[in-house]
Amino acid sequence: MAKTSAKTTPGKSTRKTVKKPARPKTQARGVQRTAKKAGAKPAKPIALYYWSTPNGHKISIMLEELGVPYTVHPVDIGKGDQFAPAFLKLSPNNRIPAILDPNGPGGRPVSVFESGAILQYLGRKYGRFYPREERARIQVEEWLFWQVGGLGPMAGQANHFNLYAKEDVPYGKTRYTEEVRRLLGVMDRRLATRKYLAGAYSIADIACWSWVISAGRHVPLADFPHLEAWKDRVGARKAVQRGRAVGAELRKS
Repeated sequence: MAKTSAKTTPGKSTRKTVKKPARPKTQARGVQRTAKKAGAKPAKPIALYYWSTPNGHKISIMLEELGVPYTVHPVDIGKGDQFAPAFLKLSPNNRIPAILDPNGPGGRPVSVFESGAILQYLGRKYGRFYPREERARIQVEEWLFWQVGGLGPMAGQANHFNLYAKEDVPYGKTRYTEEVRRLLGVMDRRLATRKYLAGAYSIADIACWSWVISAGRHVPLADFPHLEAWKDRVGARKAVQRGRAVGAELRKS
């Protein structure tokens, strides 16, 4: 895996990027990570429209796990970049992440929004972390959709009421913190009998990992020993560490 090149400047990318659809000026800054195989023709990189959040981490981790070329195009959600018209062409719900794959089905570019859909697309395309056997795939999809429909939204609401709400709303804090606690308990029971959510390491684990860390700000993970062991097990993977580190400095600037 080649290391990220020297720090880029706004308006410049480390490599040519796909021209269509056009990117907002606020997203012109790019960082590239590549994995090259001896004698292989360099693939056109996937464009990742991203901010360093739990949902963004899902895709940066997946791309690092796959070892495929990609460029990062920051979407500063604090400044409202997600509402730029060019970004809305990729993600009509004005949420990160989104990807633009220049080597999509039939060799034509394709964009994908929603983190769960992106994980499924990448898993199908590269044949990794998303089993083809139907019974195994069902288990992965159960836990993937459990995350996108439960753990992520509930932990997000807990973050809002506990950390960002302008007014103190005790009901909101209690409601969402306790729901996060319940969901972590569901995971803990599942992980009492297996190392990963669907047996083998998969996109379900990738989807849940950053949200578990986020949830740990409100509920002690030590209360869930099987979950905590899983969190450490997944976090020890080098690709996971690299993926979570992508763009971390942007949120501090």
